[in-house]
This record gives sequence, C-alpha cells and structure tokens, in this order.
Amino acid sequence: MVRDAYFYAVPLLLAGLLIAWLTAPLWAVPAWMLAAFCLWFFRDPERVVPDTPGAIVSPGDGKVTEVAKVVVEGAERLRISIFLNVFNVHVNRSPIGGVIRDVRYQKGKFLNAMGSTCAEENEQNIVTVEGEGQTVVFKQIAGLIARRIVFYKKMGDPVARGERVGLIKFGSRVDVVMDAKVRPAVKVGDHVKGASSILAYAHAASELIPAATQSIPQGVR
Repeated sequence: MVRDAYFYAVPLLLAGLLIAWLTAPLWAVPAWMLAAFCLWFFRDPERVVPDTPGAIVSPGDGKVTEVAKVVVEGAERLRISIFLNVFNVHVNRSPIGGVIRDVRYQKGKFLNAMGSTCAEENEQNIVTVEGEGQTVVFKQIAGLIARRIVFYKKMGDPVARGERVGLIKFGSRVDVVMDAKVRPAVKVGDHVKGASSILAYAHAASELIPAATQSIPQGVR
C-alpha cells in the first residue's frame, strides 16, 4: 500500500470517531467508508515483470483508449494511451529499464482524461527513459478529478523495467510514446496492468518474438 493512503484514511477515521462520540455511530459511517475507499485506492500489488527482450510494459493499470501514429518534433512516433479510472491501481511503473534522461513538469488544464486534447493541454509529468537500445517517453497526465501527480525519480537515476516510479491520485491517464517501428501488442479497448502487460516490442527485438505474438492489432493508424 502506498503511504499516501494513511494521509487520507487516518484523518477520516478520527473524524468518524469524533462524529460517533458527539452524535451516534450511524452518522460516522460515511467518514469510515471514505477512509476504507482511500486505503483500497492506494493499494500497491506486486507484479510479475516480463523479461522478454525488447518488451515495453504498461506504466499503469487501465483501459487502452488509443494506439496511433503521431508526429513529435517532426518525427513519427507511436502513442499508446491508457485511461485509469478511480477503481484502477494508480501506482505508475517504468515501461523499460534504463536511465531517466529527462523529467519535465508541465502545468495545464484538468480536462477529461478520455478527451483527445488532454494529452497536450492537461497538467502532466513528461518522463524520458533511455535504455535497452531505445528511448521511450511516458506521460503522467492529470484528469478531471486527478489533481496530484507524484514522481519519485530524478534525471540521471537508473530504473528497472516495471519499477515503481510514481502515481497519479484519483483518476488519470498515462501515455507512452515510442519509436514508430515498434510492434504493438495491444489494441483499443484492451485492459492492461502496470508492469506486467506488454504494450509493444522494440523493433530490434521483434525477430526474437514468436510470430503468433507479432500480429499488429486492429485500431493502429
């Protein structure tokens, strides 16, 4: 469990006790239910990280909402977007192993994380990881409800594939931007788990992946 859970749950539990003492236990139930929700929301389960060469894993739990080619600084890239609702695990993981080359916090709006414009306009943390023969950028994007992005690492820090690197509180989105030649392993509508679900395979490693897993999913454009 992420320690932030206690920052929210303990005051709610104490408030419930005070309400119960001043009135009746029944009136304290909403506060206790909120405390229980916070403890559950900040859960942090262990995950088995794939050791497949060239695998790019999901940085978070949620639903794949976009698999698309985009142009970033004049170069074509593949972007996979994942929407995290309030019921998903919100701990974020590194998609590849390597070194944190850049961390850039961008202030912005708090639009619905399902919207197409939030990838550019919303408040977000943009992280560049270089390693395993590739460079991957992933974004922690705040949503309509999420107003707090946490990132544990700093530029120059080494990171392992699937390692915990931060979280976004109460609903959000994560984008993973990769080389356009990577081979996608997910499609729009798929549900993925942070650290354990493979989003794509690096182009250089695709020859090592069995043909049955190399088919490009529908929805890539």
